[in-house]
Amino acid sequence: MELLDFLFIPVMGKPAWAWLAFIAVVLVLLILDLGVLNRKSHDISIAQSLRLSVFYIAVALAYGGWVWWYLGETAGMDYLTGYVVEKSLSLDNIFVISLVFSYFAIPRAYQHRVLFWGILGVIVLRGIMIGLGAALISEFHWILYLFGAFLILTGVKMMVSRNEDDAASLADNKLIGFLRRHLRVTEELDGERFWVRRPHPETGKSVAWATPLFLALVVVEATDVLFAVDSVPAVFAITTDPFIVYTSNIFAILGLRALYFALAAMVHRFVYLHYALAAVLIFIGSKIFYAEFIGKMPASVSLGVTFALLALGVIVSLLRPADKTPDSRS
Repeated sequence: MELLDFLFIPVMGKPAWAWLAFIAVVLVLLILDLGVLNRKSHDISIAQSLRLSVFYIAVALAYGGWVWWYLGETAGMDYLTGYVVEKSLSLDNIFVISLVFSYFAIPRAYQHRVLFWGILGVIVLRGIMIGLGAALISEFHWILYLFGAFLILTGVKMMVSRNEDDAASLADNKLIGFLRRHLRVTEELDGERFWVRRPHPETGKSVAWATPLFLALVVVEATDVLFAVDSVPAVFAITTDPFIVYTSNIFAILGLRALYFALAAMVHRFVYLHYALAAVLIFIGSKIFYAEFIGKMPASVSLGVTFALLALGVIVSLLRPADKTPDSRS
């Protein structure tokens, strides 16, 4: 009876069993991914990447259907909107991750290992950030307006800046410099290993050395933290329910890893999607002030506008030749 009582203890507004069930689904997906589908390092083809992406999207939508059934239409709409926003914002993340892998010369066969272990860190880090955000909003509701203003300013900045020097900036990245100064790092990879034992250059004793694969993992994790600064407030602007915020975030990121191998080589082609994402951030940030002065916007309208903006960005990118798009990354 005590166990049953525990399962129904409220945790951030939802019974413990709902959180445990979600965690169980995520663990099953991770075990299936690493233990069955990708047990050995190999070059993941675009076809396999697309199949995995379809699978992860199907699972995320099925979970959204359960949210709709269990928590109601509004919660279901909010989940889908948060999922779409997080998934879309992750496209810029894909571009940066591809730069990181290129900088460290990580072969495609080992990239999945970095992304897999990276997702474990993301699950924990996003949980901490969302938990803190929910606690702050619960205590200080006016923080939502800071989120809204931040999203609007971020969207405007995205409209006028493309950050074309990302590739060059990696050479001067402070985090990479810090890691190289404070860790013994091998010059070359050692298969899919993050750490190896090698003789110390002065004492000759066997000591631990980090490989470039480990540095790539740390930089990918740090990149996600930076992107979360935009995406977490964006989903909080859609709903303040930490359960919806966290589950939509994690499902979107789980699918990102699978989608990476299909989109890494072509993400630069969707030039106008960048401006659509900026418009989405501005729209979501404005929703907070709209709710304050006019009234809460229906979840269906929010989802519809988000879809429309993103679809417009994709369609225009596909219709316009790559050499005619402004600020192309190609």
